[in-house]
Amino acid sequence: MTRPQTVVVKIGTSSITDNDGVVQREAVAALCDQVAGAVADGHRMVVVTSGAIAAGLPELAMGGDNRPTDTITLQAAATVGQGALIRVYREEFARLGLVAGQILLIAIDFVVRSQYLHARSTMRRLLELGVVPVVNENDAIADDEIRFGDNDRLAALVANLVDADMLLLLTDTDGVYTADPRSSSDAAMIPVIEEIGNHHESLGGGAGSSRGSGGMASKIMAAKVASWSGVRSVIARADRPGVVADAIASKPDTGTFVRARESRLPARKLWIAFAVGSRGTVVVDDGARAALARGTSLLAAGVKEVAGDFGAGAPVDITTLDGEIFARGLARHSSDELRPALGLRSADLPPGSPHVVVHADDLVVLPG
Repeated sequence: MTRPQTVVVKIGTSSITDNDGVVQREAVAALCDQVAGAVADGHRMVVVTSGAIAAGLPELAMGGDNRPTDTITLQAAATVGQGALIRVYREEFARLGLVAGQILLIAIDFVVRSQYLHARSTMRRLLELGVVPVVNENDAIADDEIRFGDNDRLAALVANLVDADMLLLLTDTDGVYTADPRSSSDAAMIPVIEEIGNHHESLGGGAGSSRGSGGMASKIMAAKVASWSGVRSVIARADRPGVVADAIASKPDTGTFVRARESRLPARKLWIAFAVGSRGTVVVDDGARAALARGTSLLAAGVKEVAGDFGAGAPVDITTLDGEIFARGLARHSSDELRPALGLRSADLPPGSPHVVVHADDLVVLPG
C-alpha cells in the first residue's frame, strides 16, 4: 500500500457541469467515490472545485449561450451557484460517510500573514478531524482570482498551504501533449516533465470550454507553481477510471507527472511570482540584476526605465535591458513617483524621493 499522503485534487467547471452550467451529480459522485476510497486508504484529501459561477447562471436564466461576460454579473451568479455546488458535494460525501467542509479563499489570503496562518490552521484542523475540505475561490469578492485560470493556480497555492505531497489536476485530456491533440494527429502525450520550461508553457493553448476559464495552459502553470513549493503534480483526465488512486500510486500512463523541485518558495513569494498579473515593467541594468540574484532590494540607481502606469504595491515585472523577465515584485512607489528617481544613487536623490523600488521581502527572482 502507498504511504499516507496529503493530496489536493482539483476539478474544473467543464468536468462537473453540463453545457447550461447545471451541476452534474453523477460527475461529482464519481469524484467523491474516489476521494473516499483514498481516505479509506489513509490519505488526507482536499478537493478544489470550480463551477460556482456556471452553476448559478441557469437559475438566473443566463445559462448556455446567454452567459454574461462582465465580472460583476459573474460574481453575482457565483453567490447563487456556490450553495448549489457545495450542497451536492456535502450530500455525496455524506452518502459515503464523510463530512465535507467548505472553504472559500482569495489570493490575498496567501499574502497577508495573519490570514494565511488562519487559513492554514483551519485547513489542517479539518484534515485532523477527518473532514474533506472543499475549496473554491470566493468569487463574490474576488477580483484577479476570476482570471486565475479556473482555480488551477489557487489549487497549487492550497497545495502549498497544506504541505501537500501531490497536486492532481483533473481535465478533459489525458495529460500534456507535444501539440494540441484536437488539431494535430502527431501529438503525443508527455509522461514525465522533470522541470517546466517555456516550451512546455507554449503547449498549453487556450481555455478548454466556454464554461471554464482554464485549459491546459493554466494546468501547466499550476504544476509549475506546485513544483516550486516542493509538490509533485499529475495532470490527468477527470473521467479516467481510478485516476485518483492511480495518481497517488504513481502508476504509469495515469497522466503527465511533473516533478517537484528541491528548492522551495514560501507561499507569499509564490503569490508574487505566479498568482497575480503584472501592472507594469521595471527595466534594470546588469549590475542591478546581479545584486538581486544575491537577495538585495532593487534600488533606483539600477533602474533604467519604468513602463506602464501603476500604484504603490502593484506587482511589476523586472526585466533586463533586452527585455528578459527575470524577477517579479511589488513596487514600493507608484510609476509617477519612481520616474524622476531613475538611475540616481541614494545620496544624490532629493529628500523624500524613493530610493527603494522593490524591497527584497517583496521580490522574487523567477525560476529559469
